[in-house]
Amino acid sequence: MQREGISQRLELALRWSARWHDGQRRKGGDIPYFLHAAAVAMILDRAGFDEDVVIAGVLHDVVEDTAATCADITQRFGPGVAELVRQCSEIKTDTQGRKRPWIDRKRDHLAALAEASIAARGVILADKLHNLISIELDLDEGRPVWSLFNADRSQVLWYYQATIETCDGEDPRVHALATMCREVLTRIESRG
Repeated sequence: MQREGISQRLELALRWSARWHDGQRRKGGDIPYFLHAAAVAMILDRAGFDEDVVIAGVLHDVVEDTAATCADITQRFGPGVAELVRQCSEIKTDTQGRKRPWIDRKRDHLAALAEASIAARGVILADKLHNLISIELDLDEGRPVWSLFNADRSQVLWYYQATIETCDGEDPRVHALATMCREVLTRIESRG
């Protein structure tokens, strides 16, 4: 669906995402983290998702990586957007507030994604697509990539593949995003 311009609600989501992610940078670089949130929203918009899904794309990492809560999102953007963000968020800490092991977080997240809505799967695939494009660009520029993760290269690639397979489905928008992810992932894997 082609939309003209930008709504006040989407502008508000962009502003809140920029505030919540203020000072954060992408892995191993000087790129503001907010670029990722905006790119995910652009991917979702181009794929034809509705505004709530695009807004969830802008906000998909705020509960996971900032002080923002699902209640904050519900208050500003409604329960539908908050639920999408919740479905996209990993549980990074245990009940004592300690960071959980990478593999445990990823396995639990994959299990949750198997039950996630089509819209949440779209957000996750848009997130993975932008991450993969960023990884490929960093590799092209000779930047260190694999040492920046909390897992080795093979584990990171396994997680991307598993996420793509878990999220792919009958919805043509979701399937198209999964296909694009596979194409970039294949190019990255071929680099050895």
